[in-house]
This record gives sequence, C-alpha cells and structure tokens, in this order.
Amino acid sequence: MNAPIDIAAVLRRNRLLGELDSGQMAELLGLGRIARFDAEQIIFDKGDPGDCLFAVLKGQIAIRTSSADGKTMLLNILEVGDVLGEIGLIDGRERMAAAVALRPVDLYRIDRADFIPFLERHPRLCTRMMVVLCERLRWVSENIEDAVFHDVPRRLARRLLLLSESYGQATPTGLRLTLPLSQEALANMLGVTREMVNKCLGALRKTGAVTYAKGFIVINDLSLLKDMAGDPERSP
Repeated sequence: MNAPIDIAAVLRRNRLLGELDSGQMAELLGLGRIARFDAEQIIFDKGDPGDCLFAVLKGQIAIRTSSADGKTMLLNILEVGDVLGEIGLIDGRERMAAAVALRPVDLYRIDRADFIPFLERHPRLCTRMMVVLCERLRWVSENIEDAVFHDVPRRLARRLLLLSESYGQATPTGLRLTLPLSQEALANMLGVTREMVNKCLGALRKTGAVTYAKGFIVINDLSLLKDMAGDPERSP
C-alpha cells in the first residue's frame, strides 16, 4: 500500500507556495482536491478555460503546443512540486498550451473561484506570484531569442544547460540529467527534426562535451558546453 502524500511538503517545494506560513498553508489545503490522470491523458488542452491551478504531487507532465498543420513543440516538462495553469488562473482566459500526463500523475487542483479570493486575503503571495510570472516571461523571451538568433547546435547546448539547472546531478563522470530525454523529445523542445538533434548530439559527443546513452545525457565538460552555448558565464 502506497504511503499517503504529504501535500503540504510537496507544495512547499514550489517557489510560489513555499513561503506560506503554516496557517496560510492549512487554509490553502482546505481549498483544493486531488485529481488523478493516467499516462497520456490530457489534463487540459490549448484553448480550454483557465479555471484552475494544478500542483504536481506525483508523476510527470508535458507542456506542449501545436500548430494548425499538426506540428508539435514541447515547451517544458514538469515534475513533483511544480505548478501549472497559473497564467490562465490569473486572467481567466484560455489556456495557451496543453498539459499531458507522461506517466500516471496525482495533482492538487485549486479552482480559480477559490484561489483568487485567497490571493486577495494574502497580498504578499500576490507579489510573489508577480515575480514568478515575470520569471516565466523572461524564460519565454529567451526561448524566442534562441529560435530567432541562434543555430540549432547552440540552441541544443543552451537547452541542455537550462535542463541541468533543474535536473543536473553531480557524478564522477560529470553532470547527469536525471530526466530521461529521447531525441524526439529534444527535437520537440527545439522545434526541429529528430535527425537534426541526432546530428547535433553526435557533434557534442565528438567534442567530449556530453555523452548520451539510453535516453540519459551526461554533461562531461560543463565549461566547453557553456562556450558552445555562447554563454560562458552561465552556471547550472
């Protein structure tokens, strides 16, 4: 039998909710409920109403968008402690992307009708949410710059550095990304073909910057990867 999830402990891992005191957290826990989804099940689709906020308690979620002709781009992968749906929650407008369970997930759902009054009662959390949304805006801006100004090898190097900030684990051979990534997933993140990613990964391997086996990437030479990303001052 699985142990019950400590919802408060998971929520405190999030940058938005981690600053709540015990009373505020207890109040927040009284507003939500657990929602479960199977692997490959759509949590919400692009264009759906932004009527709730989700926090990931268990599993992994892909945030992706698609064009009218069926092309798909993977925007992000969310894990335990991450929050999704906060933009639609604030303005109440349509979802800007889809969220899909990569494996069975448990989510903590809080409806907009309950969360907005909670924010109004706690102005400090409103300020914190503005900071988090500004960080998200900067992240989107960086992605746009990457797509417009950088070639695919540099974009791949920059994406690997970005992933290392959340998933990098120090090992004797280098910084191992604990998130398994297929070449197809990397291609969807960059909006290019799998063949292009395969070619770029091969070039990175030849330089000794990374190794790639069974879906896991190890950054063997962090300084070299930063140089290839054109951002030598960036740190994981």
